[in-house]
Amino acid sequence: MANIGLLSASISVRTSFILFLVSFARPQNIVVFQPSFLISNGPKVSAFLLGNTSRISLNLKTVSASNTTGSIGSSSCVPEATRWALTTEQMGKSVVRVHLTLNQSLHLCSENETNADCCPKPLCVLETLQVSACLGSRPLASLLIQATINAWLFPPNAGSDNKTVFPNQVYQPLGVCPCDLTHRACDTRCCCDQDCSNEDLKLFASHCLPGPFGGEVSPTPDYQCSVQSVENSPDWFPFLCVSSSPENNPYLGLFYQGDTIAPRPGPSFQMPVLSAPVPVSLYIQGSPIVTSDHKYFTIPQMVLGRCITAAPVAFLQNFKVECVTFFRSCPTGPPLKMLQEDLSTDVLNGQGGVVKVNLTDVEAPDLSLFLSSGQTDFISLDYKFYWKGNGITSISLTRTVQTVVLNGSLTLTTRYSAVFLNGESMAEPNSGNPGYQVGRPVIAGILDNNTELIQRSLINIWKPVGDGLCSSANMKPVVFGENSTSGCLLPIGQQNMTQCDLLREIVADLQTALTTATYVAQRGNPKPTTMTDWLNISFVTPNISTEMGATAGVCRDIPSHQHISVWSLTTSLVDGIPQREIQALEVSYGMSTWALDCGGGDVSLCEDLEESQLFPVTSSVTFIDIPVNTGPPKTRFQINFTEYDCNRNDVCWPELAFPFTRYYTGEPYSQSLAKGMILVFMFLTAAILGTPWRQIRQAWHNI
Repeated sequence: MANIGLLSASISVRTSFILFLVSFARPQNIVVFQPSFLISNGPKVSAFLLGNTSRISLNLKTVSASNTTGSIGSSSCVPEATRWALTTEQMGKSVVRVHLTLNQSLHLCSENETNADCCPKPLCVLETLQVSACLGSRPLASLLIQATINAWLFPPNAGSDNKTVFPNQVYQPLGVCPCDLTHRACDTRCCCDQDCSNEDLKLFASHCLPGPFGGEVSPTPDYQCSVQSVENSPDWFPFLCVSSSPENNPYLGLFYQGDTIAPRPGPSFQMPVLSAPVPVSLYIQGSPIVTSDHKYFTIPQMVLGRCITAAPVAFLQNFKVECVTFFRSCPTGPPLKMLQEDLSTDVLNGQGGVVKVNLTDVEAPDLSLFLSSGQTDFISLDYKFYWKGNGITSISLTRTVQTVVLNGSLTLTTRYSAVFLNGESMAEPNSGNPGYQVGRPVIAGILDNNTELIQRSLINIWKPVGDGLCSSANMKPVVFGENSTSGCLLPIGQQNMTQCDLLREIVADLQTALTTATYVAQRGNPKPTTMTDWLNISFVTPNISTEMGATAGVCRDIPSHQHISVWSLTTSLVDGIPQREIQALEVSYGMSTWALDCGGGDVSLCEDLEESQLFPVTSSVTFIDIPVNTGPPKTRFQINFTEYDCNRNDVCWPELAFPFTRYYTGEPYSQSLAKGMILVFMFLTAAILGTPWRQIRQAWHNI
């Protein structure tokens, strides 16, 4: 961090010095080089020429120091041929950037090379250059450059293809001698080492490293017919040996298959260049929408937490974003200030045709939902894309506009949305299938009397932002299964406290705006045409009583708190995931008494009509789980004598006569009754004719 601080300080000092020289040189009508002396170790050099450069010409020549005095002669405006190319770049009215580039290759000449465009010695360039700024034939400033450049110690075509090629290991091993571990030296017992001479190999020829590590990267396997000899052949040889060429070896291909690898560019802080849009034949989900002049159709969107003013719109992907902008003057450019012809653009429909954006302007009814203070000419853009198949049939845009007076600064919240409609219905995401899933929004709706369809909406609670006031607060949807409490602050003064009825109405309107729906979806995938999928929302009307002789500065029965109670029930399991359904939803209000705090010696709230006190306006949601009905409680007999429980035992004595009851549906009731009577008759016959009855009859006769 210290180095970064020193570097920043150095850059700041240099920038300040350049600006000082510019301010000094302009009134004097002179020019200077900054810096005036450079030492270069590369083929490119840059410097700045500051001052009145309108009629200045630049000359370049090679100079040398005097043998007697050691100084360099005065600058000259006579041009001279050098091996350097001089170019200029105008950076401003009084700043010119000077570039010098060496017109010579820096590769070192080989032994038999006759090309003059190479370096005969490792020290390729050693010379002093002088750049003169001339006004006509009179030099005004000079720049000295000491060039000391060494030759490149690799061939001129090395790395020109910018690729690394590996052999294909299917046919050639990647490492032919793995035991060659030392560069330009003979490794002991490594008989495949190319650095070992014949004398070295004689020392350990009989002790070479075996196997793939010793250079036998493709040893012949034992099952090859050519390996086994008659003396050492196993009992299965030669009936089960394999005959194949030595090139077909199982040791090949153990590495990754060889391929051409191109280097990837490293990370960069430069802005990426967007590729040109691909010609559109058919739109698919996620593909960018293209205009008729083959550019991306863009709308401001939120990317990585920031609002991007020109983000491409993807087909069949809805979004709704809010961007907060702070400025001190009126907007003059996009996206806050756009002409009608800029918004009514032509868009490719994906079917070979073009559709035009139909623009409709709407006046904003209430700026308190958008502004903190100041002026704007544009509040929101709401796009509707009508699609069918793989194409777009029409596009409508609703622009909400308003003009106010700018006083000082302004914090503006702009809203952008895009929805894709198939006919007139919008493809909105569900909150579960079929039941609600925890963490998904609760789906509400409003009945459209014209179409008799349920138009989806949301149930909201407060979401304070910024200063926490209700005028700048947003709303967030109620999420299933998550209890939440939030609120905002409402500034109230003495003048408001004199009109309690109006104050109650204002607070009630704020709370009513949170829940505009009248129906709530029972499950997470409701259908707009099926009324059985929706439940009526129960609104508890607050009991507001108008008191006579109310106290000054005090208002009672203010509906400052809105509470949403949701009763849900787990109805089933789908793949182990519980499916929950909403059984009822109730919206109730909590009353409170608001009074200005004029005690403690501070009576300004009760005397000054401009002073105000902040009062909380809150909202909350609570989810209540309904326990599953398990039936009537078990009797003591069912608890103690579990052997008679049909759910726990294979033998169920209470169901001995089950075939004779109407619960048995295996065959018609008449047939089961007839068969049952036949069984009873056979049982009685067996009892009468059997041994027990004979014994009873003998005992009767003996009496």
